[in-house]
Amino acid sequence: MRLDKFLKVSRLIKRRTVAKDVSDQGRVLLNGREAKPAADVKPGDELEIQFGQRIVTVRVERLSESAKKEDAEGMYTVLKEEYRKPDGPAFP
Repeated sequence: MRLDKFLKVSRLIKRRTVAKDVSDQGRVLLNGREAKPAADVKPGDELEIQFGQRIVTVRVERLSESAKKEDAEGMYTVLKEEYRKPDGPAFP
């Protein structure tokens, strides 16, 4: 499944166009590497997504072409969530 579609279906990001823009800006890492919107996502992959000062790391658990709101959270597991100071390293 494409990265931008996974981000949208899993509801990590609300709109696919926003998911595409975020990954085009280099704010999404797939298994430690910068990922383009068309990157292939598989179960077991780790995604690191930067939302402003917040960085969320998730593991892909399963894929689905569409998901209800209740089912979307089961598509990933949050591994880590950290916040960065605007001009410094991450802090918990």
